[in-house]
Amino acid sequence: MATLSEPKDNKDVQASARQRGASTMDFKSATTGVAAKTMRNELNRMVSGVTEPSKKKMFDAEMQSFFLLFNRFLTERAKGEKLDWEKIKAPKPEQVRPYKVLPNVDPAILNKLAVLKLNGGLGTTMGCVGPKSVIEVRDNMTFLDLSVRQIEHLNSEYNVNVPFILMNSFNTDDDTARIIQKYQNHNINILTFEQSRYPRVDKESLLPCPREAASDKANWYPPGHGDIFDAVTNSGLLDKLIAAGKEYIFISNVDNLGAVVDLNIFQTMIDSQAEYVMEVTDKTKADIKGGTIIDYEGKVRLLEVAQVPKDHMDEFCSTRKFKIFNTNNIWCNLKAIKRVMDEDALNLEIIVNNKVTEQGQAVIQLETAIGAAIKHFESAIGINVPRSRFLPVKSCSDLLLIKSKLYNLEHGVLTMDKSREFGGTPVVKLGDHFKKVANFEKRFKSIPNITELDHLTVSGDVWFGKGIRLAGTCIIVANEGNKIMLPDGTNLENKLITGNLNIIDH
Repeated sequence: MATLSEPKDNKDVQASARQRGASTMDFKSATTGVAAKTMRNELNRMVSGVTEPSKKKMFDAEMQSFFLLFNRFLTERAKGEKLDWEKIKAPKPEQVRPYKVLPNVDPAILNKLAVLKLNGGLGTTMGCVGPKSVIEVRDNMTFLDLSVRQIEHLNSEYNVNVPFILMNSFNTDDDTARIIQKYQNHNINILTFEQSRYPRVDKESLLPCPREAASDKANWYPPGHGDIFDAVTNSGLLDKLIAAGKEYIFISNVDNLGAVVDLNIFQTMIDSQAEYVMEVTDKTKADIKGGTIIDYEGKVRLLEVAQVPKDHMDEFCSTRKFKIFNTNNIWCNLKAIKRVMDEDALNLEIIVNNKVTEQGQAVIQLETAIGAAIKHFESAIGINVPRSRFLPVKSCSDLLLIKSKLYNLEHGVLTMDKSREFGGTPVVKLGDHFKKVANFEKRFKSIPNITELDHLTVSGDVWFGKGIRLAGTCIIVANEGNKIMLPDGTNLENKLITGNLNIIDH
């Protein structure tokens, strides 16, 4: 069994510390050596406790990857290295290209493509049990149904074979395996693999929370979508895709309903020989914290909000210097991924996610983002895509838009209705009474007509009847202890409603 590589011996660290004097850096370096060695021993002990050979091999690979991440976290924390803000420049024109509709794209290129959805999240924030991808979003179809319809239509329409891949987490893998059985008779090849499972780390002791590989799920976490490169390699799927003749992969979040296969982007990637393409779109006030492409010492990089010094936060959030943000729609060359992984070159910025367990224990989760990988690929570019390619459903406020007549649905693809094309998407803010999908559905007898809506705010105990029209700016607030019921056929345009009432005049 392979064991995790030895960090620098702690005695050597202490000796060098004495030579340099008892500075803060020396103390941090010594502490880093101890923490790394202790973590390595704990992980090796857990690996040795797994008896089944195939499971042991996979778990060992996961713990190797985690240890490298943990060790880098310790080193970077000791050094205190950060991006030099003075070197951060807006991207050059050749680094972020405009979206173009290309003439005569041959759909046969689709035979070189695989499509992957990041399917690790649960629907708990929207009050649902199980994978988020099985929440019904439109016409009794789930996120997963819509994605399957899209790929199945591509395969049938162009006589190609685009495989559909789901990267699950340990939270969603079992449920997803059962759910996808319903697609057995569809014209689609569905593949799944499980992303890594990393141990939560006690913030004080810097020791892993789990004591055994089979410890309770609450002691583990899926380490962000940057883990895709390790996970797809360790699972063997990367080699299988390459052996099957696939050359490119399109990756997106399962809840982004705008992330459909686009032949124009795909052909642009091929023509430019880019190994990595990040779809970006124009930033609005609603997107101020989204990561953005920058030029850093002549190379394309992703700048995330967590990397921004506090005194530059206003600059980052404004749209003057940073005009675009990352949609997390990513196109990659599969052989380039293979090369980066074989060279052990992947070095993604670490996101430290602080959490508190139900027992009140302070823990940290070390995560990475797929967008940070852009710096590792040759000729990597951003493409500034239409806003329609960024249509995430993170809340029931988003769900209201998707369920409305603002969007038409065909072959699993949502497109904005022509009557609204140039008006943009209305701003919808639904209060806590609408937070859970079940409550949302109870409070709307039918989805209102919002084709002429600019802004809707709803707060408190509010109920909507059938056939309601909302236009302009509508603000409906039922104060605590009050209820507002809008009867069937209510017509509201530029109205502010507060209090405790049933509206009769409409």
